[in-house]
Amino acid sequence: MLQTRVIPPAENAYQYPLLIKSLLLSGVRYERDREIVYRDQLRYTYPTLIERVARLANALTAAGVKAGDTVGVMDWDSHRYLECMFAIPMLGAVLQTINVRLSPEQITYTMNHAEAKFVLCNSEFVPVFNSISSYLHSVQKTILLTDGEEKTADLFNLVGEYEQLLAAAGTRYDFEDFDENSVATAFYTSGTTGNPKGVYFTHRQLVLHTFAVVTSLGALDGNRIMGNGDVYMPITPMFHVHAWGMPFAATLLGLKQVYPGRYDPELLVDLWQKEKVTFSHCVPTILQMVLNAKAAQGVDFNGWKLIIGGSALNRSLFLNAKERGMHLSTAYGMSETGPIISGAYLNDQALAGSEDQRTSSLLKAGVPVPLVQARILDAEGKSLPHDGHAQGELVLRAPWLTMAYFNEPQKSAELWEGGWLHTGDVAAIGTDGAIEIRDRIKDVIKTGGEWISSLELEDLISRNSAVREVAVVGMPDERWGEAPFALVVLRDGHSLDAAGLQAHMLPFVEQGRINKWGIPRQIAVVSEIPKTSVGRLDKKVLRLHVTTWQAEGNPVSSSLCTRPAPHTIGCGRFNFEL
Repeated sequence: MLQTRVIPPAENAYQYPLLIKSLLLSGVRYERDREIVYRDQLRYTYPTLIERVARLANALTAAGVKAGDTVGVMDWDSHRYLECMFAIPMLGAVLQTINVRLSPEQITYTMNHAEAKFVLCNSEFVPVFNSISSYLHSVQKTILLTDGEEKTADLFNLVGEYEQLLAAAGTRYDFEDFDENSVATAFYTSGTTGNPKGVYFTHRQLVLHTFAVVTSLGALDGNRIMGNGDVYMPITPMFHVHAWGMPFAATLLGLKQVYPGRYDPELLVDLWQKEKVTFSHCVPTILQMVLNAKAAQGVDFNGWKLIIGGSALNRSLFLNAKERGMHLSTAYGMSETGPIISGAYLNDQALAGSEDQRTSSLLKAGVPVPLVQARILDAEGKSLPHDGHAQGELVLRAPWLTMAYFNEPQKSAELWEGGWLHTGDVAAIGTDGAIEIRDRIKDVIKTGGEWISSLELEDLISRNSAVREVAVVGMPDERWGEAPFALVVLRDGHSLDAAGLQAHMLPFVEQGRINKWGIPRQIAVVSEIPKTSVGRLDKKVLRLHVTTWQAEGNPVSSSLCTRPAPHTIGCGRFNFEL
């Protein structure tokens, strides 16, 4: 490291640590009367938020929580979760955001692996918790979270019910300073192979991530999407990378915040209308669910700005949402990156271009946010040019990337091979710095010695007016090694076969977008496409289902069926309609 001049500070100079408590104390300075809203059940102002965080800290301390302890939370998106996101780390403890959509076996693994000592459990998850409680090695006490009238439950070493504990606790708590590199949060990826991996973040990392989010979303004219005049409602689970860090950013700026609890599309639309929500974020699956809600039909969503991430946003869904009045913008990140790495940005050139060019810019992973470095590497680990054409694995550096997987030294070494965090994504970077994700390395279709992006195929197929949802996977092919296989969910009253898909795709071949052999020769119309616990297309499960389906001798043709009448074959979590 370069040796530079460092001047010693004054003896009593305060070394300001970057701690989460500094985020909490910011918003109230600007808008004391802005509200925190929970469904249609509760609302309070920022001074009350600060008081409730203090009460929770007192209640947790009385229950025995100490600095360094891991405290797990099993809850839907609520005001309680927001309070936990501050109170638990501010005590010097570690907040484990438990993914309640994992299997009971996986939940057990994550809690044991994280060494959770205390668990705050929503009454809806009591049956799940009780079913695994005998397998939990470190849990000592529990606290009940509930919206119901019953304030007790059959839980292991129950301390009490959340609201009753807060009501009995003191209104002030002197949160001490400590090392900003202390672990603040931990959670587990929903990985496609093996056990979930533990990801953790420090106070310093989360504070820096928050400021990068605020800067990139609010200070750049090219796609300004959030300011402190907005009304914020997350539609991303708070157990998924801190709801992308947005609750920290919203609290820092003093936004009105609306927490919807368990996602119900009708309620989401109702809350949007009643609370005048202007800013949200979600995965494409949830966006589609909102647009399809009964309450959403005929509604003009003008003024609703949404960041879409988690998986690729196709052009068809983007345009559909735009026609309904929504302003969509994409962002990119992953569990290991805190998560925000880049976001859509319209530079002067894009703003001066056509509507189609602007749409293409908004669909990219976007420009790295402040403090992020990005490269693409070839198979030998050599850097590739940022010319918009060369593609390789995206690798990253930023001050908020997880430094390792918890107690996984080998996987940690693989993650940080060569001093860069390896994303596992195939990408290109343009001369303007914009990142375009081409595919996951494991999902790239290798046919005839060439790579075909499943994301590109999904985007092009989605432009067919009959298609509501699509997934493309590579399946073994004797001649080509792999061949693309498309699974589509159709819009009501529409039909599509392989011949129709070919006719739709041929213009893109003529335009040079794809090669002819990139057109799927086999398609299946399905009623549902399986998703991971955080709403991404689960292509591992898809490939297994297709393999099983084919092995059972179910017919597939290169011009798949005229379908005089749908026939369904049960296949795990979804049905194939032939």
